[in-house]
Parts: sequence; C-alpha cells; structure tokens
Amino acid sequence: MKTSFLRDQIVLKKSFLCLGLDSDLDKIPKHLLNESDPIFTFNKILLDSLNKLIVAVKINTAFYEAYGHKGWKTLERTIKYINKNYPDLFTIADAKRGDIGNTSDKYAKAFFSNMDFDSVTVSPYMGNDSVEPFLAYNNKHTILLALTSNKGSNDFQISSNQENNLFKKVLKISKQWKNSNNLMYVVGATKASFLKDIRSIVPNSFLLIPGIGAQGGDLKETFKNGANKDIGLLVNSSRSIIYAGDGEDFIKCSYNEAHRLQQEMQILLND
Repeated sequence: MKTSFLRDQIVLKKSFLCLGLDSDLDKIPKHLLNESDPIFTFNKILLDSLNKLIVAVKINTAFYEAYGHKGWKTLERTIKYINKNYPDLFTIADAKRGDIGNTSDKYAKAFFSNMDFDSVTVSPYMGNDSVEPFLAYNNKHTILLALTSNKGSNDFQISSNQENNLFKKVLKISKQWKNSNNLMYVVGATKASFLKDIRSIVPNSFLLIPGIGAQGGDLKETFKNGANKDIGLLVNSSRSIIYAGDGEDFIKCSYNEAHRLQQEMQILLND
C-alpha cells in the first residue's frame, strides 16, 4: 500500500507536511499573470522549492474547475509534473466527490486512472455504494470526510449527545466496507479535541488534517492527540504557505513558512 511508502517519507524528511495548492488567479503574485499558464507556473515554483520539506500535495480541484477547460488543463499539467518530477510526494485530489455507484465509478476513473492521483477526498453521505467504486482501486486511497474544520460542521457532524455524533457513525460503518483498508479520513485541526475518540475507532488509519495556519488549528495538540505508532498524520497547510508573500520574491516567504512548520514537526517527531 502507498501508506507504507508515505510512512518512510515522513521518517526520511522528518515532516508530515502536506502542501495545499489552492491556487487562485486573484491571489498569486501579479508578475506571474504575464505567463501563459500563471497558476501552473506558480505551482511549479512552489513544488521545485518546497519538495524536500513536504511529503504530500493536496490539490483543491475547485480552484481549477472554476476556470473551465483552461483550469482543468492546468490541473492535469500540475499532477503530471508532480508524478514525473517528484514521485516521492503523495498526491491528493481534494475533490470531495460522492454520488451513486456508476457516477462514482467515473469520478474514480478520472482521478485514479486518467490523472494518476494517489488519493481523492470523498463525501460519505450517500453510503457504501457511493464510496466502494473508489476503494476498488489497488494502491489508491479514498480519504473520507469525517470531521471537518469549517464552522458549519457542527450542523450535522457533532451532536449535543456525544455518543450520537455523526462522524463516529461514519468512522465505524466505513470500516465494514469492502476494501476499507484503502480508507483515510479528513479530520479538521480545529477539532483536535476529538482526535483521541477518533483514534479509538480508527487507530491505524492515516488522517488528513486541514486547518493548521490560516484556520487556527494547533499543530502540537493535533500531534499529541492524533499521532499513532506510524505517525499516521498528514497536516495540510495551504494559504499560510502559498500566499506568505506576494512580491517577486514570494517563494522565499513561502519557503520560510514551510520550513518553520517542518522544523516544528521535526521537534515533535524527535520527542
């Protein structure tokens, strides 16, 4: 499974940092807008500079789909560039798909077969038949939305009766699905207080943790409550890294922020 390789990379790089490429034409440095494909150029510069500090890349597909066929072409160029030049990076299509079985089958084909992502984020709301088409792919991983970092997650995912929390039901039932060993889970860093409960249900699964940085999640608390014997964490940072600077020297600012996080992770890993 790809996760064993991922564990090796975490040990090698002393990092469990995932770079989020939420690349937006309205936010990237202005001098790049003269490029034929500004977002791809922006992504390439980030990847070439930060690849030794990160173990994974999460591409939020909405930021590419918003630009129609040009955006989709940029998405394809970006994942192709990563797979060719940085095969050691675990790739995540943050697409949050999930539909009836035959539709999910096509989504899985798009991200796993056609673009060769290592994983894709999926909504569990429609149940097992909407997720199992993704799980059918060998050496690919389905990252199920469990407990998200946004404010609205409290509407459904968390109940006043802690035993009835929907996210717990998602975790428990998903373990019964076919090829559930290919599952990973999204847990927001702003919900770090729930990580011990989550680990009691899925002790061995990798968790993708967004919400560090701009959303205010705490790295130390996340590691303390969520790490397992194999680390089992991918902590994502998007805006705080990629938009750390907006001038022609933006990459220095991005590197400094990524390096700062990697150094904090190294300390946690060594303790």
